[in-house]
Amino acid sequence: MIELRDVTKLYNAGQPNEFPALRGVTLALERRMATAFTGPSGSGKTTLLSLVGCMARPTSGRISIDGDVISSLPERFLTVVRRRTFGFIFQQFNLIRGLTALENVMLPAYPTGAPLRRIREEALQRLERLGLRPKASVKVQWLSGGEAQRVAIARALINNPSVVVADEPTAHLDTALSRDFMEIMRALRGEGRTLVIASHDPLVYESDVIDRVVGMRDGRVVDGREMQ
Repeated sequence: MIELRDVTKLYNAGQPNEFPALRGVTLALERRMATAFTGPSGSGKTTLLSLVGCMARPTSGRISIDGDVISSLPERFLTVVRRRTFGFIFQQFNLIRGLTALENVMLPAYPTGAPLRRIREEALQRLERLGLRPKASVKVQWLSGGEAQRVAIARALINNPSVVVADEPTAHLDTALSRDFMEIMRALRGEGRTLVIASHDPLVYESDVIDRVVGMRDGRVVDGREMQ
């Protein structure tokens, strides 16, 4: 479904402090599989995740989705691909303080042009499925860590993406909440969604939810084993 061929990502290219975050990565991610990117800090897993999710462009190489090359698309077209295909769960949740849980979930759907009433109904349904309907009108700064993450998950799903991308999603959660998160991921995989998660947490990459672990070091793929 998502294929990277000889992808390199340089930061500060051509400058004295040029840094190669990815070095010639070739990788294929299959539809409806859960893949975890692992590796130490600075290994390139978050950069790889951002390229897979069309949040950044490679310096060289090619990225395609379902056979269509997207790495060279103009930004306005790439934005459409990103909105239609991907839902993002960030390490810091990136919820907007001062807005309610419902308002945060609705935000990514506004650019689609769907009627406001339909967006609101869909957002409420997403919150309800995650047990957060009673918190819909609560401002996000008053939510617990687990509640805030579930709001972030609902927001990621508002446009019904086929691929869910998560960057260190359990970094700020305790063990119980991390396990709750992985159960939510299990349900999403059961719905047929593709999961791509960057994490150094064994509760994530050793979970039976994960189909494949891709190990990263020094900007290269060093292991791509499938889980049994």
